[in-house]
Amino acid sequence: MDFRDILLKYKTGELELESVLDQLSSRGVEELGFATLDTDRTKRTGIPEVIYASGKTTDQVCQIVQRMYDKGMDILATRVTEEMFLAVKEVLPNAIFNPLARTISYKHHDHPITESYIVVISAGTSDLPVAEEAVETARFLDNKVVTVYDVGVAGIHRLFHKLELIRNAKVIIVVAGMEGALASVVGGLVDKPVIGVPTSIGYGSNFQGLSALLSMLNSCASGVSVVNIDNGFGAACQASLINKL
Repeated sequence: MDFRDILLKYKTGELELESVLDQLSSRGVEELGFATLDTDRTKRTGIPEVIYASGKTTDQVCQIVQRMYDKGMDILATRVTEEMFLAVKEVLPNAIFNPLARTISYKHHDHPITESYIVVISAGTSDLPVAEEAVETARFLDNKVVTVYDVGVAGIHRLFHKLELIRNAKVIIVVAGMEGALASVVGGLVDKPVIGVPTSIGYGSNFQGLSALLSMLNSCASGVSVVNIDNGFGAACQASLINKL
């Protein structure tokens, strides 16, 4: 029940005061013992509760999915394994798995998507797992998404071929490993916010994404912000909030 229903039932005498206080104090919290679901997060922040599956057992993920489904919540799980998906599919046969992005998603109903779009750019094909995580997350959050893949600085003319499409986006996510230079290049060509996502792709001196992270943080292009290494999910959440302003 929402607040209105609870208060109306109290007004008509269907609920006692103590029951009303219990329901209001526990609202937005769903206890599972090993996890506590935040069922009101969408209303509060614009971003729903999402399952980060890494470090969780397959059984824990399935239990969370089941409870979210029972509560009528749309479901997105990131960093899942194929084993997790096969188990979730027993609970939720219509769940969608993107093995490249390592995501599971399910929506009870289709929602209108934004007219403006987010463009997700990847420097190389090796960066696609992180880029696809961003794409799946942004689409789950009801954004129109356009992808521009494998346009890194080693062949920068490939980027220029898509420049009009990129410039017409409302917000741009740039996913790049190695030295992470693509975020600065894009930032110097557009008048839209650019969110850089450094990836752990690269040889030894990349330091599992640290060199790309530092390059993006030190970008001299105005309007470039940066999320954590391999954090396609976080970039998509920020991009969604911007796209819906």
